[in-house]
Amino acid sequence: MSAPLTIRSLAELAGTALLVGIGCGSIVAGAEVGGVSQWILALAWFFAVLLPVLAFARISGAHLNPAVTLMLVGARRFPPREAPAYLVAQFAGAFVGAGVVLLSVGSAAHLGSTLPRGDDLLRTFVLELIFTVSLLLSVVYLTWPQKSLKLWELPLPAVVVGLSTYLIGPWTGSSLNPARTLAPAVLSGDYLGLWVYFIAALVAAAIGAAFVWRFEPKPSAEPRVPPPGP
Repeated sequence: MSAPLTIRSLAELAGTALLVGIGCGSIVAGAEVGGVSQWILALAWFFAVLLPVLAFARISGAHLNPAVTLMLVGARRFPPREAPAYLVAQFAGAFVGAGVVLLSVGSAAHLGSTLPRGDDLLRTFVLELIFTVSLLLSVVYLTWPQKSLKLWELPLPAVVVGLSTYLIGPWTGSSLNPARTLAPAVLSGDYLGLWVYFIAALVAAAIGAAFVWRFEPKPSAEPRVPPPGP
């Protein structure tokens, strides 16, 4: 990524706005017509992740998620000094996306907020942690050193999000992304269990970074060359 930080941050803002706009927009639109099948929402979230990844991966890396950025910082794959700009852009983009949904589609289903079913915070934490770790490990896999990335592998994070939406969406709302959760919560005024989603994302980022530290191959030390003889 050779683009200036400002350009990359704008790409993160636009990409996260697109992600939240498509994903939360599908939830709100579905609620407006009386509800849709969970597999339709899963498909919508698959494209909500895939489209900005395809559009912005070459510009900013398409983190689109504070958990991804924090994991890469912890794994020393991303400069800590650039992380604040990415994080601000991601949260701002989420608010832009959620705001567009609110103005254009409506505020049904709490604007697509992630809410614990039955107020079960422990179940929400466990499920969110498992699938957020899965998402982060899919990113690690795609960016593994010396890996030759194949085109068909690029949708892997989108597949994880789609599966998460289908499997745990009815129970947790399937966040996996603090920015995606915060913006609809603030704009809808429903903060139920918000902290659980943030803690799950932070723990997942730490687990992802620890995985990289443990298993990523370290560059071999340069062999010492003896000094020239007399």
